[in-house]
Amino acid sequence: MAFESLLHEIDAEINRLQQAKALLSGTNGHRRPGRPAKAAAQAKTDTPGKPATPVEASRPKRVLSAQARKRIGDALRARWAKVKAEKAKAAKK
Repeated sequence: MAFESLLHEIDAEINRLQQAKALLSGTNGHRRPGRPAKAAAQAKTDTPGKPATPVEASRPKRVLSAQARKRIGDALRARWAKVKAEKAKAAKK
């Protein structure tokens, strides 16, 4: 019985310490999933508006040709037409 109460006290103390840490660090202990916001990534750079690493600065911008954009657009339209046709077919059943 004394052992269980000791464990409960330790757990309570751990919870209090975690809350204190969250308050001091400015977070509530929960992170949102996904990629950090652009502003947060920008704040980590030395100079605002410049990439954090030289590798990012030397990477050329990726550009698609008009033909490639047309092929991709046509493929997407065909894909969605197929999806819509399947939905209409399922709705008629």
